[in-house]
Amino acid sequence: MRAMWKGTISFGLVTIPIKLYAATETKNVSFRQVHREDGGRIQYKRVCTIDGDEVPYSDIAKGYELDNGDMVVLTNEDMARLPLSSSHSIDVLEFVPLESVDQLYFDRGYYLEPDKAAAKPYVLLRDALADSGRVAIVKIALRQRESLALLRVTSDVLVLQTMLWPDEVRTPDFSFLDEEQPEVRQDEMSMAGMLIESLSSETFEPDKHHDEYREAVLSLVEAKTEGQEVFAAPESESTEVIDLMTALRASVDSSSGNGRKSGSSRKSSAKSGSSKTKQDSKSKSATAKRTKSTTSKRSAS
Repeated sequence: MRAMWKGTISFGLVTIPIKLYAATETKNVSFRQVHREDGGRIQYKRVCTIDGDEVPYSDIAKGYELDNGDMVVLTNEDMARLPLSSSHSIDVLEFVPLESVDQLYFDRGYYLEPDKAAAKPYVLLRDALADSGRVAIVKIALRQRESLALLRVTSDVLVLQTMLWPDEVRTPDFSFLDEEQPEVRQDEMSMAGMLIESLSSETFEPDKHHDEYREAVLSLVEAKTEGQEVFAAPESESTEVIDLMTALRASVDSSSGNGRKSGSSRKSSAKSGSSKTKQDSKSKSATAKRTKSTTSKRSAS
């Protein structure tokens, strides 16, 4: 990994030189815009809307548009002169219980590595933080933006989790919250509890889950690269939900009888042969019909 930021953790009178690394990366399949006819890449030019001239990147500045449409131009020199107390430091503001921080505020995660000479104060802060059961609320400036963040311990490493500011988190302004809430019967609550219990695990195991859409896209690309025929995935038949209790009972029966299925067991390949695709489609159709028949019988009883 390559360090993306260097600075210090300011902890009282203690300063800990550290390096910051991105802890996560997105695995989205990236596409390029191309000409449909020949696959040529599409290029864009930076053109000024006033004089129509193409503008080199070195002449591009930041502009803040006012309500009346006027533009205030800000140069890199203007931005560099801004007074940021946290420009090269992670300032510890307070320590709070982790459960007191709403996870809606969480943004991106970063690993913190100490300089060789700062290993002892780093370990001291790490162990003291772990023993306290709290997290540190801090301020940091990254990419010309000052952010709130929290420091916590994961796998013997200090992790910095940037956070959104309060005005960046929206309030759920839903009309149904102001209306009288529907009454939920005790038997419905019990059945919902049974469903939750049947689908529960002791711990979250992320490796059980897979990005099936990304895998399907990559399989599609591979199939087209090899000149193979691409088959559409069979559509699952929709089942009519008669009432809430029937749906809950059917869900509990299904999860109890078949057990939980991981995402990997549901993966489909875009390169699968037509005979296998048709056979799977018939099998799923027959299963769906049996399920629908069972649900109808229970409803009738």
